[in-house]
Amino acid sequence: MTISTEQHPREAAVVDAAPKQLLIGGKWRDAEGDRSFEVDDPSTGRALCSVADASPRDGLAALAAAADAQPQWAKHPPRERGEILRRAFELIMQRHEDLALLMTLEMGKPLTESRAEVTYAAEFFRWFSEEAVRIGGDYAVAPNGSGRFLVMRQPVGPALLITPWNFPMAMGTRKIGPAIAAGCTTVIKPAHQTPLSMLALAEILIEAGLPDGVLNVVTSRSAGKLMEPMIRDGRARKLSFTGSTAVGRKLIEQSADQVLKVSLELGGNAPFIVFDDADLDAAVDGAMLAKMRNIGEACTAANRFYVHADVAEEFSRRLAERMSGLRVGRGVTDEIQVGPLIDDAQLGKVTELVADAVRLGADVVTGGAGRDGEGYFYQPTVLTNVPLEARMGREEIFGPVAPISTFTDEQAVIAQANDTEYGLVSYLYTRDLQRGLRVSEALESGMVGLNQGIVSNPAAPFGGVKHSGLGREGGKFGIDEFLETKYVAVGGL
Repeated sequence: MTISTEQHPREAAVVDAAPKQLLIGGKWRDAEGDRSFEVDDPSTGRALCSVADASPRDGLAALAAAADAQPQWAKHPPRERGEILRRAFELIMQRHEDLALLMTLEMGKPLTESRAEVTYAAEFFRWFSEEAVRIGGDYAVAPNGSGRFLVMRQPVGPALLITPWNFPMAMGTRKIGPAIAAGCTTVIKPAHQTPLSMLALAEILIEAGLPDGVLNVVTSRSAGKLMEPMIRDGRARKLSFTGSTAVGRKLIEQSADQVLKVSLELGGNAPFIVFDDADLDAAVDGAMLAKMRNIGEACTAANRFYVHADVAEEFSRRLAERMSGLRVGRGVTDEIQVGPLIDDAQLGKVTELVADAVRLGADVVTGGAGRDGEGYFYQPTVLTNVPLEARMGREEIFGPVAPISTFTDEQAVIAQANDTEYGLVSYLYTRDLQRGLRVSEALESGMVGLNQGIVSNPAAPFGGVKHSGLGREGGKFGIDEFLETKYVAVGGL
């Protein structure tokens, strides 16, 4: 099903090796009517290959396979569930380079970042392989002494998983790992822009010994038409989604029909606050991580920079110097640091947001434009004097643009940081420990990076408040999203 033959031989080999069909009930199969859609390389805009385009009936067949496999999988020994994840972790690490190249080709991020994501993705399998045998319960004597309370944790049942394009493997392992550990079967729908990483991951899980029907993969150009019948079908009991807040709201409405257990990791509008006593070297290093990880296409990306007026000029100069020195290009070689945006629509949005800020009075220190030629590239950009009314203060930029505003008062900057419907992550830099804890407590977000530019870690709970989502992924909390609590009242004692 490969279309393009213009790649380097190794690139072509990696693309050719990835499955292109649907995985349903342990079998690779074509979509109904042999339908397919193209997967593009965002650095060229040209097609890499085509993959199966699942119909709603294909989706229901995948859900049926998951439902059929659920009773037996729930009884599967927790130790063996963990060992499957452990074997999958080891296989991912063995195929690290090929998986990283595949990710770069379909998503655009540079190889160095793809390698980091493959490692990050594998760690979720290692973490949850250890959590599988730590699912506990409780036993207590009733207060009046006449009975006993027995509390057990059981798998919620078949789970529907929907993952985004920006972290095409890690967002999958972050959901699949706890589901498998908890004893839930799954149907996963990866983003249509980046299905190949998920299909390669499914192949690895099969090789690791995952039984038929426990993981089903359906790829489709039309997520809504495919997923809604499954969400409204009574056989699904859980929905986990990572993506935009707008789509998340629709999924909550659809999930109400069957009262699904729902966890959502939605949009962000992260503030990055630099106080006048901050270590500027550390703050700039952190800003580069928080802004430029994944080309800025991350819900955790720093979206609004608030820098104290006393250090704003120096911070802006240093950040612009670092940003302007980044090497932009097709990310298949080690020297490239910034790849393309995912598609033409995202390039257009970033261009519009920068133009809006400049029209309102923002100054372009570096960057501020796209790049001639093929692909969806945008120059790393620093803007200063960005007015609060600029659109990028309310909307996710999802690109390599750092808008800087100044402040002088702690309470005022906290109010500005919290003046958003989102609440995923916030960042702040200060040498004052009391201030750091005080501001961390006041910020309305599910996560805070205190003198740190990256908060994501498989061993920590990831998630937001307000319109940034429900529930947590990762850490000891992540498996809770796939478990129900059952209480048994024991009498006659």
